Amino acid sequence: MMVWDFTAILFLLSVSTGLIIVSYKVARRKSTESFALGDERRQDNMLLRFSKSFFPVFAFVFVLRAFVVEPFRIPSGSMIPTLLIGDFILVNKYEYGIKSPIFNSQLIQIGRPEHGDVVVFRYPLDPSTPFIKRVIGLPGDRIRIDNKHVYVNDNEVAWQDEKTYIGIDSAARHTGAKVHREMAGKNSHEVLISPGYYGTDGNFSVPPDHYFVLGDNRDNSRDSRFWGFVPKENLMGKAFYIWFNWDGGPNFARAGLRIK
Repeated sequence: MMVWDFTAILFLLSVSTGLIIVSYKVARRKSTESFALGDERRQDNMLLRFSKSFFPVFAFVFVLRAFVVEPFRIPSGSMIPTLLIGDFILVNKYEYGIKSPIFNSQLIQIGRPEHGDVVVFRYPLDPSTPFIKRVIGLPGDRIRIDNKHVYVNDNEVAWQDEKTYIGIDSAARHTGAKVHREMAGKNSHEVLISPGYYGTDGNFSVPPDHYFVLGDNRDNSRDSRFWGFVPKENLMGKAFYIWFNWDGGPNFARAGLRIK
């Protein structure tokens, strides 16, 4: 599956500028003796100068985004209260393995998602669009959702009431929802439940090499309950850090928060 995004564009820019530099060096070696001796100090043409200047930049940013860490901005409220609209986050690209940045195929397996991980992935119905949700079901798991309670392999994912949510800026419309602390995997996390909203119930069996994901804003998230499972090859990485927030203005209190 070939996906054209900013990382793919950086790859093409790195390759093209690198080839231009190499081709000029090869051409210079093959040049005639008169060319070699006649004008050693001639200036390189504009295309070569551009390539020499920007190849290191393109290559560095490409390697960083493709294999180390990639920034994203949260555009929706489906992960409230964990993530707010306007959060700028960082995603660990090697947590689950090294992947081809163009064809999205697995090159090296390093790790696997665990229950409770917040993951960025390519939306199965439109791979050009990145989504972010929380992993609830692993391959082979049986998921049941009954009256907003989640069961994994017949074991209820425990939660406890915490507080009433008070939102600011774009999240203000969710004020009055209930915040529950849910235990999924090794760490607990907060989820938002809106009383009076209809809950989407169902039973789901996670196929091999697929994952079942939910938004933390359970009554305001389009997730695996609606469009199905996330294939392993669609995983882009694990979200781990909020470095800034801008939702009509800067919110410095969000900077430096770990995502869990």
